[in-house]
Amino acid sequence: MVDLQRKLGESGRIVMEGRDIGNAVFPDADVKIFLDADPAVRSQRRYEQIEAAPAVATVAPESVLREIRERDQRDRTRATSPLKPAPDAVVIDSTNLTLDEVIERVEAIIRARLGLA
Repeated sequence: MVDLQRKLGESGRIVMEGRDIGNAVFPDADVKIFLDADPAVRSQRRYEQIEAAPAVATVAPESVLREIRERDQRDRTRATSPLKPAPDAVVIDSTNLTLDEVIERVEAIIRARLGLA
């Protein structure tokens, strides 16, 4: 998968999202952002997405939270490419931010890092 992702990024000027993109796939990327939020908030957001989707089975909010916590634990403790911000990544905690606020911060970081401000 890493080779395919790198192939997709060969031409540069791409935006790629994933849990190990900044550390394992593109360690030399010009801009790296590590988006995080409290697990309870992330699970609520995910629950609302699931509930809004047509023809999706109903799930309990507690199960969404449990699954998010389990995935985070697995990803943070795995031997290969554990989930963690790249040393040069800007961490954005979106717990108390709206989607528009996150987008504004990401755009500002990109402009600043690429000298577009």
